[in-house]
Order: sequence, then C-alpha cells, then structure tokens
Amino acid sequence: MRQIVLDTETTGLSPANGDRIIEIGCIELLGRKPSGNNRHYYLNPEREIHAEAQRVHGISLEFLADKPKFSEVAADLLDYLAGAELIIHNAPFDIGFLDAEWQRLGHGPTRQLAGGVIDTLLMAKEMYPGKRNGLDALCERLGVDNSSRNLHGALLDAELLAEVYICLTRGQDSLLMELDLGPAGSGGQSNGQPSGPAHGPSPTHAASASDWSHLALPLLCANVQERQAHEALLLDLDQASKGKTVWRKLQPMPA
Repeated sequence: MRQIVLDTETTGLSPANGDRIIEIGCIELLGRKPSGNNRHYYLNPEREIHAEAQRVHGISLEFLADKPKFSEVAADLLDYLAGAELIIHNAPFDIGFLDAEWQRLGHGPTRQLAGGVIDTLLMAKEMYPGKRNGLDALCERLGVDNSSRNLHGALLDAELLAEVYICLTRGQDSLLMELDLGPAGSGGQSNGQPSGPAHGPSPTHAASASDWSHLALPLLCANVQERQAHEALLLDLDQASKGKTVWRKLQPMPA
C-alpha cells in the first residue's frame, strides 16, 4: 500500500479569507515503512503572513520571496499524490487549503485526486478520549522523539506524524513490519527548517516481511511486582462484581 503522510504550513487559518500554503512536507510509506521518496516545498504565497502564524512556524515573507508559487509545483505534487492514501493530522485544515489551491488551478478536490484520507487526530481521539491529542502530546505518549520540534515545520511534522501513525496502528499482525531489517534511505532533512525541496527516491535495502525466520523475537515477561499488582487488580474486580468475573470460572478463587 502506498501512503503519503502530509503536513502544511500556511499564512493564516482561513483559506476562505485568502490565506495560502507556504510549506508542504510529504513522507511516502510503502508497506508501512518510509521509502525515502519524499517531497518538500517552500512556496511564495503572494500575500502577507499573519503574525500569529509566523510565531508558530517561524517562516518569513522575506525567506519565501524567491520560492516558487503553488502553481509551479502543482503538476509535480499532483503526480506524487495521485492514488495514494493521505495521512494527515487534523485533515480538514490541510485539505481545506489544498482544495482552495487546486480550485484556483481548475482541479477537483483533494479527496478525488488521492486514494483516500486518514485523519490521525480523529483516530487519536477515539483511542485516547478526553486526552490531549496534538502532535506533541502524541509524540510524548507514544515515545516518539520530538526534541527537535522547536517550531512547526511541514517536513519535520510529517516525519513525526509518520512515526506516530505507525505507533497508533501497530498491531500484532504488523509486528514484523516494524523490525529494523536494514538501513533505509531518507529523502528529507530533519532539522525542521530544510533549505529547499527534497525530490526523488533514495534507495532502501529493507528485507521483505517473509525474510524474518532467522530473527529472535523478544519475549517480555512481567516481573514479581507487576504480577502482584495484576493479581491485586483482579481481586478488586472480583470483589466489585461479587465473584462473577469470567476468569474465576476457569481459575478457583484463592483461599
């Protein structure tokens, strides 16, 4: 499956009010592993950047003055996204801006151009109801290193979101896909402020999922304290249900 993790930075919050995209970062996943075939664009928005937005991403209009306009990268971006499943955090925001850019050029909406959209914010809210589910909060919760994220940056955020998505969707059937079977190429930079677009694939040498028979998978066992805490929890549940817990039908209550 071909998936594209995508993030944007913008001049403001509302494409309906004329705000534009100033940065796009894309990370390609093939079979849930980064392929190195990434995309990164800085874009001249042809309008001012709101001060609040600039405080978030740190990108100035002066920096963007010599960068291409969206129309100049549109063909490459269209070809790159075509048929791929997009993974976006708070997808309506980024999709709204992309749709406005496509509309200016006479193209259809993003959902028609791509092969589907996954919103990781909705996914996280279902998995962690009532908790903070912003990208930084998810990185902290899932053990993803975001120490280099001093400012928002589309490519860096896409890289972090790719790791977060793998963690959110990691199941027993995908265990082998998460093993580091070989060095993988990286088509983007990781300091959050890359100097320019990163195009084209980098070679990868990851083994196929069928080449895992030689690997020794780790078996993690609970220690004494963990087993005692688990048994205490079971006893509490037993008492709360007045001895009607299902597992006690298979295991006699301790004397």
